[in-house]
Amino acid sequence: MKVTAKGTVRVSVAGLCCYRPGERSRLIYRTLTYRGRKCEPKGFREPELIRLLDAAHQQLQAPIVLVWDRLSLHKTPAIRAAIAARSWLRVYELPAYAPELNPVEKVWSTMKSSLANLAVRTANELTAAVKNRLNRMQYRTGLIDGYFTGTGLPPPTPP
Repeated sequence: MKVTAKGTVRVSVAGLCCYRPGERSRLIYRTLTYRGRKCEPKGFREPELIRLLDAAHQQLQAPIVLVWDRLSLHKTPAIRAAIAARSWLRVYELPAYAPELNPVEKVWSTMKSSLANLAVRTANELTAAVKNRLNRMQYRTGLIDGYFTGTGLPPPTPP
């Protein structure tokens, strides 16, 4: 089988596990495909993350309490300014290294393991496979709930 991407392809995913008492849990995500071209971002940058947060707010129609890991991108001046400009957004940081407390890490782990033996030939096929796996997770709210339960944190409570 001929593989045309030859290792230069990278599919980045940014996502949010969303929990709201009395409503179904949700997975909101965006993908970005890097094909090894000059001037093409290799991963998510501030504008894409800010658009993801704005889209989540619009979709959820509610204030957001965001629990973030300490990825350096999450602490840039542009991100901090965007957070400050959004009265509906409150951000808390996880401890320095605590993937066991982050439900989204479980999403990535499940998605990656489902791709382990998949042979794709193009960047588009890889992106489609990643989106397919994540779309399937989106409609399994029990799975998203389980990722939260797996952290050992108490469930969200009504305000």
